[in-house]
Amino acid sequence: MSDAKFFQRGKIQELRLELNSDKKDRNYTRKKQTLKKIVANMTMGNDMSSLHPDVIACMSIPVLEVKKMVYLFLINYAKAKPEMAYEAIQTFRRDVEDPNPLIRALAIRTMGYIHVDKVTACLIQPLRHCMRDQDPYVRKTAAVCVAKLFMQDRHLVENAGFIDLLREMLVDSNPSVVANAVAALTEISERSDHIQLQLNMSIASKLVTALNECSEWGQTYILESLMFVVPQEPGDAEMLAERIAPRLQHANSAVVLTAVKVIVYLMNYMSREEDIHSMCKKLSPPLVTLLSNGPEVQYVGLRNILLVIQKHPEILKNDIKIFFCKYNDPIYVKMAKLEIMFRLASEHNVEQVLSELKEYATEVDVDFVRKAVRSIGRLAVKIESTAQRCVEALLELIQTKVNYVVQESIVVIKDIFRKYPNQYESIIGVLCENLDNLDEPEAKAAMIWIIGQYADRIENSDELLDDFLYTFLEETVEVQLALLTATVKLFIKRPTAGQDLVPKVLKWATEEVDNPDLRDRGYIYWRLLSTDVAAAKAVVLSEKPHISTETDNMDPVLLEELLLHISSLSAIYHKAPTTFIPHCKPRFLIPSPALRRQNYNAGRSLQHQDSYSSLQNSAQFQQSQSNNMRSPRSDGDDGGNGGLDEFVSSPKQPQHQRLSYHEQSFEQVAEASIGNQEYYEQKINAENPYRTDTGAVGGSQPSKGGGVDLMSFDL
Repeated sequence: MSDAKFFQRGKIQELRLELNSDKKDRNYTRKKQTLKKIVANMTMGNDMSSLHPDVIACMSIPVLEVKKMVYLFLINYAKAKPEMAYEAIQTFRRDVEDPNPLIRALAIRTMGYIHVDKVTACLIQPLRHCMRDQDPYVRKTAAVCVAKLFMQDRHLVENAGFIDLLREMLVDSNPSVVANAVAALTEISERSDHIQLQLNMSIASKLVTALNECSEWGQTYILESLMFVVPQEPGDAEMLAERIAPRLQHANSAVVLTAVKVIVYLMNYMSREEDIHSMCKKLSPPLVTLLSNGPEVQYVGLRNILLVIQKHPEILKNDIKIFFCKYNDPIYVKMAKLEIMFRLASEHNVEQVLSELKEYATEVDVDFVRKAVRSIGRLAVKIESTAQRCVEALLELIQTKVNYVVQESIVVIKDIFRKYPNQYESIIGVLCENLDNLDEPEAKAAMIWIIGQYADRIENSDELLDDFLYTFLEETVEVQLALLTATVKLFIKRPTAGQDLVPKVLKWATEEVDNPDLRDRGYIYWRLLSTDVAAAKAVVLSEKPHISTETDNMDPVLLEELLLHISSLSAIYHKAPTTFIPHCKPRFLIPSPALRRQNYNAGRSLQHQDSYSSLQNSAQFQQSQSNNMRSPRSDGDDGGNGGLDEFVSSPKQPQHQRLSYHEQSFEQVAEASIGNQEYYEQKINAENPYRTDTGAVGGSQPSKGGGVDLMSFDL
């Protein structure tokens, strides 16, 4: 029977009479029907709060369906009318001791949703009892209730010992209970300022064992919790990754992506190249399989893939055909695929990629065509052996006379000229034939740069620049800057041809424009030309730095952080979560002996300048050397030299590695001394605002600050 009939506006008096009817009601059928009408009216936004005495009277009915609706009524109105919740407290206490585990779980869940002080105070003891209940359903419900209670009153959860109870539930015999306990601990850790979840290998092994019997939701949370495992010994990361690898074959894309994230994280703690290569081979098939889903899942997968291949390009180097665009792909999927194709392009597959890009450049979608044309130019810059074919392809596209194609081609040809000077200047004549088609600032600026750069080879360069100068004051700043520099270049290379243009442009730039950058550049050129033409030539015609596609790469620090957030919004936005989520904790790799043994020269991790090297030539360093190379102090005393001793190691000790992967947390973890575990512990505890214990590696120890200990489990 359909429930649509209940979604009709009901009169309060009629509903009250139905609830209080004295007629025989076998199996409470009439009350169920009436309560459904009340819930339906609540859903439609009608105020049913005046019925609360009559609804609360139904709490004594020992029927689960009735209790669910009554509890829903209480959750909806208790915040606005706390006295309603006070009347239900005694019934809650009875229900949490009910023989039926479903009713016990329902009662404890409802109390967790009602944010009223008296209800919260009455929740503590029943919740503690339910966390040790014999029935696993009650225990797993209680675990989630702790996380809800933490959002309401953090200090209560910390002081009432619920964190310890959740920790005990990690070794529960029921996988669903374990999954919920992990979910609660992870949520609390992410929201707390001084509680940080850290799991040792023993707990991690038990969690992986529970994976096979968990639901998809539980598997995702357990895998997410493994991001808080810091391998300490060689082989720990390899063993854990091997046990997680079967999750890569899961049908649920969330489980697959979370497993990919954990494995990519663990690869930072692997020391053997063959292990890393083996893991890369295992990651390829599941990432490819993600592209067989719907377009939304494809896009999420592509954005995550783009991060992974920037760190480990070998993962999908042989699967580039998978990223060729289909005719019915949405535009956002096509754009994401284009970027990945460019990233994976190499001398071995560049012919295939170039052929595809030429096809895409003839499509009807303007944005897609623009990106395809730009990718051809980037391909020429990236792979020198294919530059000639890319230039030929761009010339073919220019011949189509399609306005936006011509303009994009000119923009990328400018970059090719910069990358390969004096090689492809023969095509300048073709470019000059299309000057009338230029109406976009970037294309105009690129063409003006080409004219100025090769003013001595273009016979009528002065006429071409003069044509652009007719609209100098109406152009964008980008074009104005290009015109100013190109005109000065023309004057330096061909004084006779440029002598009439330079004064006019300099006058406009210094007297008739408001942009400070343009005005300042005009003054600089004017003074250079009026005082020392040779100096002006040295400045304006100086050798340009070579360009490369490395400038397109993501900032290494940001990339390392985003790899710790695969399968989240952060990986889709390609932004650190701290930039769009208030009070979000940053993530970074925690140093350990396994991490420090990694070969950073292999290009698989960040290479920051070593602190030891950066101080080697400083006066302070020389002074510290004269003090017999004092070793780091463990008592917090800096010896009067501003903490410089922290960076100083004896000649026989290895140098410090910069290991942080987040800008804000870099200094907290980067100064860990290799082989000096005690110093590492004290340094991290002193400077990391999210840690309060001293047992992140060696076991749980009391917090010196009086706060809650980190959950670093050694069971």
